[in-house]
Amino acid sequence: MIEAASKGSQPTTGLEPVVYVIDDDAGVRQALGRLFRSVDLRVELFTSANELMQSKLPLVPSCLVLDVRLPGLSGFELHAELTKADIHIPIIFVTAHGDIPMSVRAMKAGAIDFLTKPFRDQDMLDAVATAIARDRGRLEAESWKLDVQNLFDGLTSRQREVMALVTTGLLNKQIAAEMGLREITVKIHRGHMMKKMRARSLADLITMAQALGINRQKPS
Repeated sequence: MIEAASKGSQPTTGLEPVVYVIDDDAGVRQALGRLFRSVDLRVELFTSANELMQSKLPLVPSCLVLDVRLPGLSGFELHAELTKADIHIPIIFVTAHGDIPMSVRAMKAGAIDFLTKPFRDQDMLDAVATAIARDRGRLEAESWKLDVQNLFDGLTSRQREVMALVTTGLLNKQIAAEMGLREITVKIHRGHMMKKMRARSLADLITMAQALGINRQKPS
């Protein structure tokens, strides 16, 4: 079964991106391989969805050029399997038998593009560039969120509680009253918490809290 690198792994956004191509037409497959290599893109070629299903995808910016009609699993069925496995690689669907309902289905499934064979090389390269840029952004966001989670895990329980209250907009004296502490104690916890979270401002801290799902309601 296809899998991404383990969930705790750090995404490697700086490494060479990969374009995966799945097409049972050897001529199309080889032509796409040459096209992507001509612009210095790393490419891996597969004849069926099942071949890709046996692979482990590295956490690098990537995209999938996927024929809709394939032996075994179809392109749409593979997309469903990827979604089920929580793998969100951007997809460019291609087909020799495209129609409007099929293209609508592809775009509703979240495809970057839907290209009908024969397609222009530049159209394919543009779609791949868009897909890789989107995946790089996703991996960078995941990397940042993992960093934030690691910082949050290093807080004490008191510091976490202070963070939750600070990000609701409460003042130190209000937090002290809520927690049953002296205001100077809250200031100390807050200072240590901000330093550990590497937050330069309250706005930074609120962004981090939102990413972590910390949404404690402000006391009335």
